[in-house]
Amino acid sequence: MSQQGSDKPPHTGPALIRDYVRRLPNAPGVYRMMSARDEVLYVGKARNLKKRVANYGKLAGQPARIGRMILATAAMEFITTETETEALLLEANLIKRLKPRYNVLLRDDKSFPYILVRRDHDFPQIEKYRGAQSQPGDYYGPFASAGAVNSTLNSLQKAFLLRSCSDSVFQNRTRPCLLHQIKRCSAPCVGLIDKDGYAALVTQAQEFLTGGAQELRDKLTAAMQAASAALDFEQAALYRDRIRALSAVQAHQGINPGIVREADVFAVCQQGGQTCIQLFFFRSGQNWGNRAYFPRADRSLPISEILSAFIGQFYDNKPPPGLLLLSHPVDEAELLTEALSIRAGRKVKLSVPERGEKKALVAHALNNAREALERKLAESASQEKLLRGLADSLDLPAPPQRIEVYDNSHIQGTHPVGAMIVAGPDGFQKAQYRKFNIRDTDMTPGDDYAMMREVLTRRFRRLLRDSKGDNPPQRPDLVIIDGGAGQLNVARDILAELGLAEIALLAVSKGPDRDAGRERFHLPGKPAFSLEPRHPVLYFLQRLRDEAHRFAIGSHRTRRKGAVATSPLDAIDGIGPKRKRALLNHFGSAKDVSRAGLTDLKAVPGISAAAAQRIYDHFNAPD
Repeated sequence: MSQQGSDKPPHTGPALIRDYVRRLPNAPGVYRMMSARDEVLYVGKARNLKKRVANYGKLAGQPARIGRMILATAAMEFITTETETEALLLEANLIKRLKPRYNVLLRDDKSFPYILVRRDHDFPQIEKYRGAQSQPGDYYGPFASAGAVNSTLNSLQKAFLLRSCSDSVFQNRTRPCLLHQIKRCSAPCVGLIDKDGYAALVTQAQEFLTGGAQELRDKLTAAMQAASAALDFEQAALYRDRIRALSAVQAHQGINPGIVREADVFAVCQQGGQTCIQLFFFRSGQNWGNRAYFPRADRSLPISEILSAFIGQFYDNKPPPGLLLLSHPVDEAELLTEALSIRAGRKVKLSVPERGEKKALVAHALNNAREALERKLAESASQEKLLRGLADSLDLPAPPQRIEVYDNSHIQGTHPVGAMIVAGPDGFQKAQYRKFNIRDTDMTPGDDYAMMREVLTRRFRRLLRDSKGDNPPQRPDLVIIDGGAGQLNVARDILAELGLAEIALLAVSKGPDRDAGRERFHLPGKPAFSLEPRHPVLYFLQRLRDEAHRFAIGSHRTRRKGAVATSPLDAIDGIGPKRKRALLNHFGSAKDVSRAGLTDLKAVPGISAAAAQRIYDHFNAPD
């Protein structure tokens, strides 16, 4: 792969493009069209760069959307590739990274959760897992959402009694935990099941996750009947409960195919200038959830082009299954199939089924896409009305397209966290939420003004820095602060210092007796005011504030939980789970270990003289 560039010609639009064409090779590659502000307008791929880009050298016959893009083009960049397939893969990657204005964009591309059965322990743990599959173990998924994984895990715990606790918790248990008491764990941590018995449970769970649900249920039914015939009713009841749990998993999954073992189903619906793509995951003959996507695309684009671009971007960072079932044909299907096969390392097939079970699966997905889009359009209309009302109530020049709401959370100054949520015409934009761990160690604990000052300074300095890049972020039209006049003044001063005084500000403080509905609203240079009870804008602002509060508290709890789970003993070299457990059993707490003398440390079973010296030195090192 080689990259090619040149000095910017002194003209723009069609003339500029024709000037580039003279120097382009007849080779496959990727091109970028950029505005005078270095904003990437469009990323495209071509089998022949010279011929493809030459099509943009004239305005006649171009759709209005393409004409606007050509006129805005002030520079172009090119990357040549060995094959058109390589160009397609690179194009999808660049579109996701640069988010060009005129491309079809996949929004909300978070990684999907898996179920992981770990293989680095004698008693494997079962857990929800996201991210790179670097942990030793067996992965099952993807699942469409964390909720789908949690529901499945909950039922699997009832059926197979596998542990979900971490290794450190497992090592330090001295008696069964609550999960054993409610019959969701076999308690291998305290020896209530041996290694072979637990391994049998793991094997059965994996048999279920790989599609052997019916065979496993038949085995459990036979075992239940045998136990009942032997008058071992307690064991028979255990088998009965496990069969019920397995049935609950499959009932939650809804539709399950008979002949389709592994496939992703894509169904597209267009209405009102918007597009919905409904995606179902089928693995091991089971339905592992679905998710609706609303890609950003020009309303003039046909479904075939939108779906092709969406699939290319969707599998840019994840392996596709062997079969993709589609509701509509896609552009350049053969090229897309080749690219996906390279990504998967095996043959991938794209199919638009016309009959049978596969057709029924697509029809089911299409019906879900239609319903999701209708809900989305209804919500968007309501949201637009609320934004217009908000603009009228706050005397804004136009309905805000991006609202950022800030809140802080701490307990008496400990583990302070700032939070930012984002909302707009499409509702809450959770992929753009941000949390800020407060870094200022000199800050007075619990100083909300100082916390807000740090959060806003970091946020808007980064905004200004990123605005100089290829893909400048959208600036907020309205910033809402949870607080009163003091918080508002902090925000106003920071924005003024950074040259962003044009951004509208609003602070929301609790009313008398902290009653919802009696909030006071503060605008720069104006007296505080309240909105009438039951005013739609009042409810809207309450929702924004409550969402920011929820996210801030959740972020704070996560940080506090991480701190609680960390022991001072973890920082000492050579002190693993066994020695840590011995120390805690002997002294009672890490704090008492830190106060112990060298002789007392040596007296702990399993702690050598050298280890005792390391522990003592760690807690008694001079400042």
